Amino acid sequence: MLRVSLDDPSDLGEWRGKARALLLAGVEPIDVEWGGGLFGGDDAIPPPREGTPPNVPRDFLNLANTVLAHSDPRRHAVLYRMLWRLAHGEKGLLAIATDDDVSWAHTCVKQVNRDMHKMKAFVRFREVAVDEGTVYVAWFEPEHDIVTRVAPFFVRRFTGMRWSLLTPSRTAHWDGEKLSFGAGASRADAPSGDALEDLWRTYYSSIFNPARLKVDAMKREMPVKYWKNLPEASLIPELVRDALPRMQAMVARDATVPKKKFAPWQKAGTAVPAGSLAELRQQAKDCRACELWRPATQTVFGEGPDDARIVVIGEQPGDQEDLAGKPFIGPAGKLFDQALADAGVPRAALYVTNTVKHFKFEPRGKRRLHKRANAEEQAACRPWLAAEIDRIQPDALVCLGAMAAQAIFGSAFRLMEQRGQWFTLADGRKAMATVHPSYLLRLPAQEDRDEAYAAFVHDIRLIGSLPPT
Repeated sequence: MLRVSLDDPSDLGEWRGKARALLLAGVEPIDVEWGGGLFGGDDAIPPPREGTPPNVPRDFLNLANTVLAHSDPRRHAVLYRMLWRLAHGEKGLLAIATDDDVSWAHTCVKQVNRDMHKMKAFVRFREVAVDEGTVYVAWFEPEHDIVTRVAPFFVRRFTGMRWSLLTPSRTAHWDGEKLSFGAGASRADAPSGDALEDLWRTYYSSIFNPARLKVDAMKREMPVKYWKNLPEASLIPELVRDALPRMQAMVARDATVPKKKFAPWQKAGTAVPAGSLAELRQQAKDCRACELWRPATQTVFGEGPDDARIVVIGEQPGDQEDLAGKPFIGPAGKLFDQALADAGVPRAALYVTNTVKHFKFEPRGKRRLHKRANAEEQAACRPWLAAEIDRIQPDALVCLGAMAAQAIFGSAFRLMEQRGQWFTLADGRKAMATVHPSYLLRLPAQEDRDEAYAAFVHDIRLIGSLPPT
């Protein structure tokens, strides 16, 4: 049995040098006992055998660099066994996810990466006055030896201040110009607080939203073991305890509309085209108020009853709408129809239109990919939307998507926070906003799509609950 020790068990360069020497000497993994620097020196590694040194995939070195930071004492032996297998005929080893060694290594990578993410998220530097000025010191207790790998992140983030990051295994120090590392420290070496922490706790309390509290999710993302080093952690039990009463008080308060004298379609000086709804539709075909008419096939005006109680406002036409000249007939329109059916709202009773009347796109091969209309283009279409609302005189407006919502409520409206509730506009008309159906189509996970669709149907169902005038 050949004993091999490492001065720094997590250093890729040192492990790689000794593993390469063992490999070239033909020493099999079963004949190597890997130890740490505390156990004495190495046994002599035999001289290399004749032959061409094997090529090691770069992916393996990247994998090894992360695995070496793991706290599992088997890491050096498993990595050398993988190296041996790669060099002796198993060139595709890393692609076999079910292999015991490969599976174990990837599990280590996940755990190390998660530990690095937690260090970046939960390190709190505290101000310390020294003779040379001010230095910031943080204490953290990672599960793995990750300080040398995470410290460059803090250099980039806090380049302009001097700091020290202390952990039980090693320390990192940045003097404003040079990053250095030292031996591990103890909790007593780090400060317990500073003058700014009261301010930070006040800020944390003010941004805490009781309506969005999910304790289990919070503990998954911010495990309790990290709380002892977070200044805001002392507030969490009280904030959790008071969340329900605070949320009930928020619900009990009347909904408010963003403060704005005029909704954008009502702005003074906006000329509203004259004529009936049919005449407006004809006039809009020749609109040249912006450049969107040039690449578009045609104007896509609204459609529905002239006396509809509800006007539904989308954002802008898509590819299929542009070709057919009708709003909401593409994939998003079909999903909207399905939601209307599930909510028990007949589409035939609605007047459906868009904030922008021409399809804006960018060509991508044979496809035309949707592109959001800019503020100038939206403003150019505002008179047509104003004219539609003026001719129909609906009881309520329903906005689908942020562009439509901000056209009606103003730029201060926050769709995801204020969706699914009726507001009263300055002219006495009701208005409500929800997401655009295309938002649901873009969600990657089926579970997320199902949840979002259920919420969308819930919002659409509010159309049927609008009381008669």
